[in-house]
Amino acid sequence: MRSFFWRIFLSFWLAITITVSLTILFSHFFNQDTWILNRLPIVKNVAQQWVDHYENEGIESARKFLQQHQSKYRVDIQILTESGTTLVTPRHHRMMRGNGNFTHNSPNPPGPMPQWRQITLEYTSTKTGNSYLFIYRIPNSELNAWQRESIWRPVSGITITLIVLTIFSILLTLSITRPLKKLRGAVHDLGRTEYQKNSLTNLANRKDEFGLLAKDFSLMGEHLQALIDSQRQLLRDVSHELRSPLTRLKITTALLERANDEDREKLSNRLSLECDRLESLISEILTLARLDSVPGNKTAIPLAPLLRKLQEDAKITAPDQKIKLNIPETITINGWEDRVERALDNLIRNALRFNPTDKPIEITAQQKDNKIHIVIRDYGIGVTEEHLTQLSKPFYRVPGQTSQGYGLGLAISRRAIESHNGQIVFSNHSEGGFLVEIILPIDSNE
Repeated sequence: MRSFFWRIFLSFWLAITITVSLTILFSHFFNQDTWILNRLPIVKNVAQQWVDHYENEGIESARKFLQQHQSKYRVDIQILTESGTTLVTPRHHRMMRGNGNFTHNSPNPPGPMPQWRQITLEYTSTKTGNSYLFIYRIPNSELNAWQRESIWRPVSGITITLIVLTIFSILLTLSITRPLKKLRGAVHDLGRTEYQKNSLTNLANRKDEFGLLAKDFSLMGEHLQALIDSQRQLLRDVSHELRSPLTRLKITTALLERANDEDREKLSNRLSLECDRLESLISEILTLARLDSVPGNKTAIPLAPLLRKLQEDAKITAPDQKIKLNIPETITINGWEDRVERALDNLIRNALRFNPTDKPIEITAQQKDNKIHIVIRDYGIGVTEEHLTQLSKPFYRVPGQTSQGYGLGLAISRRAIESHNGQIVFSNHSEGGFLVEIILPIDSNE
């Protein structure tokens, strides 16, 4: 993975490296003969002035002019004609910076000779057309001192640094602000409940921290958008389901006001029945809504005792039905007991509605691949394939079903199991009947 940290870290070091390299390159360029000849005071225009003195006033005048410049700038100059004749001989000397004096060589020089920089310039007279060769011998100490005093070196260094850092700053800023702008747009869409699933696909393909953040945000956005859509659908379904019992209540109340004593008792019983149905429906809706919240800490739930308790409860509501358990005593679920109990109770009650009395409902459980598998089988008529995927949707009832219910039991079971990071699978048994398989991780935090 290309870490964004390393991208920033290497960008800074690359900027520093390029800045230093360009500075060295420009320093080397400033040290070229052409650049020095055009800017060093002793070299700049001295050839033209010396030739003018030589051709107009003679060699002596030209030599005096040259001596003045040599004394001032401490540079040794040799001048040759195009035929090789020496007009000005080099003055081999030691040059002392600070007093402007030349100290000629002696048989026993007091110290080592300074290092020289020799620069050659050919100049052609515009008056006579004669060519002259100027050989400048400049001590490195003088050359370095002049370069340090020149404004070009610091200006060039500052300019190079500013240009390189500006380019890298722009690139680095764009690499940060562009993905942040995309994330901001996704957050804005999510806030307006208009999040698009593929809005961060390109950003999620990056192999750095922004890519990981985009993937996590996409998962969160999809989950929140699905939750919002689910709540909207639930609200529409609740509104639709509540309309019918409320309408019946209003009709019954209106009839009760105009009824005689004999009919009033019947209508009162009907009114009480409708109120009980409405209360039951509201209780189921509230149960489904509460499953989206976190109830508290999880506990270890022994599965076998819980199913035996539900088995005893089923004997009271359906005494003609039998439930056969095959549950190892060692299986334990880590979760919220009330949710697990409600999920299993709804699934068992659903099986009791359709199972024939001559065959038992079979409940088995086993642990494999770090997961707990609970299977509830009845011997009813089953469900057609086209309706299997719709079973756990709120208020969904299979067409033609005559048993009582609001279509919330399986939806509550699914939400309760999914809150434990599990899943419910509905299917038909190959030998007849209906199967519900609950798959839960050993640790529901996984």
